[in-house]
Amino acid sequence: MDLPTINRKVSTGFGLSLMTLAVSAVAQETALEEVVVTASKRSVALEDLAGSANVLGTDQLGPGGIQEVRDMQVDVPNLSLGDQFGFARVFMRGVGMTSIDIGGEGAVAFLQDGAIVPRPAAQLMGMFDLAQVEVLRGPQGTLYGRGATAGAINMVTEKPGDSFGGYVNLTAGNYALKQLRAAVDVPLSDSLAVRVATSIDKRDGYGKNLFNDQDINNRDAQAFRANFVYDAGGAFSAQLMAQTYKEDDQNYAFNYLGPSAGTSLPVPLAVPILGGQTVGMVGGGFQDINSDQQAINDRDGTLVNLTMNYELSDSLSVKSITSSQSLDRFLRDDLDSTDANLFGRNDYTEESDSLSQEFILNYSSGKLDILAGAMYFEEDLYGEVRVPLTNVCFLLAPDACGTPIGDALNSGNYLQDGDVDIEAYGAYAEATYTVNDQWTVIAGLRNNYEERTGTGSFVFDAIGLDVPTNATENWDDVTPRFTLQYRPSDNMMMYATYTEAFKSGVINTGSVSPPLDPETVDAFEVGIKGNNADNSVRYSLAGFFYDYQNLQISFVDETSTVSTVNAAEAENYGLEFELDAELGNGFAVDLYLTYLSAEYQEFFNGDYANGFAIADLSGNTLPNAPETTAKLGVTWTGEAAGGVVHVRGEAYYQDDVYFTEWNRPDAFQEAYEQYNASIEYVYQDRWSFTLWGRNLSDEDVISNNIITAPLYDSLRVGALLPPRTVGASVGLQF
Repeated sequence: MDLPTINRKVSTGFGLSLMTLAVSAVAQETALEEVVVTASKRSVALEDLAGSANVLGTDQLGPGGIQEVRDMQVDVPNLSLGDQFGFARVFMRGVGMTSIDIGGEGAVAFLQDGAIVPRPAAQLMGMFDLAQVEVLRGPQGTLYGRGATAGAINMVTEKPGDSFGGYVNLTAGNYALKQLRAAVDVPLSDSLAVRVATSIDKRDGYGKNLFNDQDINNRDAQAFRANFVYDAGGAFSAQLMAQTYKEDDQNYAFNYLGPSAGTSLPVPLAVPILGGQTVGMVGGGFQDINSDQQAINDRDGTLVNLTMNYELSDSLSVKSITSSQSLDRFLRDDLDSTDANLFGRNDYTEESDSLSQEFILNYSSGKLDILAGAMYFEEDLYGEVRVPLTNVCFLLAPDACGTPIGDALNSGNYLQDGDVDIEAYGAYAEATYTVNDQWTVIAGLRNNYEERTGTGSFVFDAIGLDVPTNATENWDDVTPRFTLQYRPSDNMMMYATYTEAFKSGVINTGSVSPPLDPETVDAFEVGIKGNNADNSVRYSLAGFFYDYQNLQISFVDETSTVSTVNAAEAENYGLEFELDAELGNGFAVDLYLTYLSAEYQEFFNGDYANGFAIADLSGNTLPNAPETTAKLGVTWTGEAAGGVVHVRGEAYYQDDVYFTEWNRPDAFQEAYEQYNASIEYVYQDRWSFTLWGRNLSDEDVISNNIITAPLYDSLRVGALLPPRTVGASVGLQF
């Protein structure tokens, strides 16, 4: 069991300081380590996988490296991430989660130890004590079915070792950061062991609420996990994993980003009507807000997985994955973005209980491998969005303020609430036939069925609206996959694949939008993977073309309500190049370069900048789809003072992106660079001491941006990436 280390990232300054040490390059093999992917539901070496994938290991996970889902975008090509309304908005190759309704789901399937994590807010919970994170880029319609039209991410937890041991890692940094990561392995018998791990995070806010001088976007979170593994060396083995998570802070606050093209006034309505002030009017920095409503983020979650493996023979095995999950969260933000109390408080409540069961069969005999499976998923989801209409009479009936009519208006609500019951079934089979040493054919098929029943209501007291939102709908689809692999040599593999994928239709809780049709995609990908003779260089090049139908898009309409629609058609295509190389003398380099074109082919929608007149958005770029991204990382490993030194520097570039389908500069992030760095010293394979820094140039970056309701005068609000963060970590392995 290796001590988890941080992502080794270095700046020039760190590197120059290290040159003062008497160090030497570590004498080492120059061959790259083999990387194994399990997210394909069988163990496959990365270079043998006919598709685009990344595996993030323990040297990339942890303090100073990847600690949250959004941190992964630096290390994974064509991955764009941002927080909004307290959940992960993940985009892969230009397609992801645009919904801002409770009940909305993304296009990237999230899994933990192979079990689906359905709620986007729960996908932020499990990023600690991981063996690796596996990212499959591109539609995964055969293996994962629902919700994988853009890709899949599988978080693989660390399993207990054969003997007593563990680690403790303590971290301190700016913004009063304090972190604890710890795990211990305890053998309970010759065949049974448990690994207990915990994660505790406390941090001051990246910004201030100037109204009350309290922190925003701070962090106070704890997580606990127990992993039991039974393995008697026979045909049967099992893993039981139980995890809890608790967060209670002022994270995920809405930041005011200014007026939009649809704003009727140069400032929010609260300013002229009630004398409110925005951050820009009272000073403050990029990360600050000025709100009478303090951000609230309160969430609890549990996850229990039971995985059982049966080796029925040398060629036949069966796996069962059973998962039970729950999530409760409450989120509050201020959409008028001022210190005035103008119906701008949004209260979000979400409660989810889910159960899933999957059986997976693997058969291997000679030239033929067969993977087959069946799954069942059910979820009971409750959601509520409540906006108290305080002071709404100033806008709708100013002469009535202070009268019983005005008081009635001011005591009303904007309310979406309801339950959605989800049942989903899937069955799939995939055959791999090795024709000869050069040619392999893969063919697969999946049948998907999903039924959703929603009961709820939509209330808008200010306009006398109170309507039920009950709806029931079901959908089914068959999604095939066909792949051809060719090996011209032992060190090179080429592939071409065609895949269809299916994202279920949606019934959002309390939404007046009708049930959405499923989102589907026809995907083509060709690629080449290879390495040199001594395996010191590994490379891949992939090209893809996607044809999306009924793409699901969410926005705020002219009635100030959230609408989610099927946006007709979109086409995405692009190229991705990746390279890993051991250069000798302790140096290693990794890089990628991507190109992406993602455009609507047919989409008509109301234009907030022109009174919501219907506009043709065909040809516009999809949200969160940068044309170019690139990363260059350099690692140096050397010996010093009886230990080993790791120096890592990394530069990341992202092209400009739009955050809405209208492609205007009021919801836009210009191109930016990010630099990350670390120096780590490991002594006798027990102690580690690390200095690290992320976003060293302190770039101001918007990660997400929405145009709010006309009721709030179409303000621009959004989420931000962290500023410069630096820290030091000390670890002990025992």
